[in-house]
Amino acid sequence: MRRPPALPTPPAGAADGATASRRRGAGRASRAQRDDPTTRTGADQPVGSQADGADETVQEASDRPTSTRDVWRAARARRKALRAEIRRFTQRSRRRRIIWLSTVGAIAVVVGGTVIAAYSPLFAVEKVTVVGASTLDPAAVETALAGQVGTPLALVDSSEVKAALLAFPLIETYALEAKPPHDLTVRIVERTPVGVIRSDAGYTLVDAAGVALSTTSDQPEGQPLLDIEGGTDSAAFESAGLVIRSVPADLRASLTGVRATTADDVTLTLNTGLTVVWGSSENSPMKSEVLSKTLIGNPGASSIDVTSPHAVVVG
Repeated sequence: MRRPPALPTPPAGAADGATASRRRGAGRASRAQRDDPTTRTGADQPVGSQADGADETVQEASDRPTSTRDVWRAARARRKALRAEIRRFTQRSRRRRIIWLSTVGAIAVVVGGTVIAAYSPLFAVEKVTVVGASTLDPAAVETALAGQVGTPLALVDSSEVKAALLAFPLIETYALEAKPPHDLTVRIVERTPVGVIRSDAGYTLVDAAGVALSTTSDQPEGQPLLDIEGGTDSAAFESAGLVIRSVPADLRASLTGVRATTADDVTLTLNTGLTVVWGSSENSPMKSEVLSKTLIGNPGASSIDVTSPHAVVVG
């Protein structure tokens, strides 16, 4: 194979001219670049050009593809900001809720502690005290209630107390009072006897309700003998009982007998021999007052009729 012929060499003058031409073109390009504001850099670049450069930088940054990590960071920042806003707007309601819950909790602790303590042996009965007994022996009543000793005050069984007090007919009513930490007080109201009823068994002491309080072979002192038609279940007995309880206290001790066949003809007998015709139990307070005044004005009277307190008959 034959080699290709060598390229012709340009003349010397032509080469120098081409080089000079390239140099002149470069100089003109440099001057044009300096004169063009868009191509200046550094301190010679105008402020507007710097802003344009920043915009181009932001544009380039926004043009970069978004990664999963950037999305996760943005979502976390958004959630954090949202939580902060929620806390700020709900601060007052959360404070009220905290105060309310704290109050309820404190009350629950106090009530729970009180209930637990009340039902514990810390508040067990150690002493039973009977108040209001005059005819009855308080010690006997306390002994009957000894079974409640050791029982927490809150667990004292009222039915057991009632069963124990039924052995004392003189007790009309009673009330229990718990006095922490260890005292149980029993306040009783005794029945008031109005007289005795004579029978084959002896003399039975009864109150105004006809309740038998005791039975003895001899008539108790200071108790009138009741002669009532129909017994303790009759209207005559009910009326007589109300009358006896209305008689003045100074005359009550002087009564020796009470007689009634109906509810409207109650008659009293005093140990001085005076007979008082009382009638029914109506207007008994007024009749009692009139009787006292009549006795003062007529000390030797043998009978006084106060059936009508406005027209007293003295015999």
